[in-house]
Amino acid sequence: MSKKVFITGGTGFLGSYLIKELIEKGYSVKALRRSATIPRFLPASIFENVEWIEGDVLDTVVLYESINGVDAVIHAAAQVSFHKKDRQKMYQTNIDGTANIVNASIENNIARFIHVSSVAAIGRTKDGDTVTEEKKWQHSSTDTHYGKSKYGAEMEAWRGMGEGLNMVIVNPSTIIGYGDWNTSSCALFKNVYNGFPWYSNGVNGFVDVEDTARAIVLLMETDIHSERFIINGENWAFRKLFNTIAAAFGKKQPWREATPLLGEVAWRIEKMKSLITGKKPLLTKETARIAHSKTNFSNRKILDLLPGFSFTPLEKSIENACKKYKSGV
Repeated sequence: MSKKVFITGGTGFLGSYLIKELIEKGYSVKALRRSATIPRFLPASIFENVEWIEGDVLDTVVLYESINGVDAVIHAAAQVSFHKKDRQKMYQTNIDGTANIVNASIENNIARFIHVSSVAAIGRTKDGDTVTEEKKWQHSSTDTHYGKSKYGAEMEAWRGMGEGLNMVIVNPSTIIGYGDWNTSSCALFKNVYNGFPWYSNGVNGFVDVEDTARAIVLLMETDIHSERFIINGENWAFRKLFNTIAAAFGKKQPWREATPLLGEVAWRIEKMKSLITGKKPLLTKETARIAHSKTNFSNRKILDLLPGFSFTPLEKSIENACKKYKSGV
């Protein structure tokens, strides 16, 4: 079992829970961060046991020096955005950053590497088909630039495997739970809390953040390599997700159906509002299209590999997260 783990993206939503899982299991943790701040949504005591490294995945010197002597690397750093102005930086962080950490790991003879990708790198469907680990990337109208950047990052990861890196790729679906609701998928909770009126009948996969962290660490502890695993709890319609969050908050459920036509109108309205307010829009062209895709993601492979592992029901994950969000409002 690996004893010293280096993690990128340690102050992010998933990265923070990965650190929590590793510390609680007795690992020594080094983590990369861009600033001296630590997440406020988890107890500060967790992060006191972490050896923090200032820098980012584009700094090749810092990466090479930081991972020297560690047993395993979990690459969880990524930029998630569906806004046009973030695209160049997102591609650079997600693709070039992955190339950098892969190269540094090869040069340092790292014994174990976990690349945190996304189901977006596998692709979506329009008609409710089930996506498994065997699906090949195909360009489609449901692609997002985030998905394209994560696909490019995976190409760097597979290259690393070809050069001898002992690696597993994980592809979480949309991760939900308690975090900073101003960022990442946590913003779904904030939008519903603030009365965002739109819903769609598209279908997507969702997974609890703590389950995701647990599954990744368990995979790290196996001998399996050169494979990918989808990490997905359940497949729900967006409308069901929003209604469940609204009920847990005691808020009004979204009441305007964003049909494909209205969705096109809605994202344009949000864009105009953002130009006036200077705030990022709650809905973009890409997220509007995602909201109408119907994709089911299979979790059979990881459940077969980890027989003692199970996913938390989404209703329970949402209830627990909403209680914590409400206590901080």
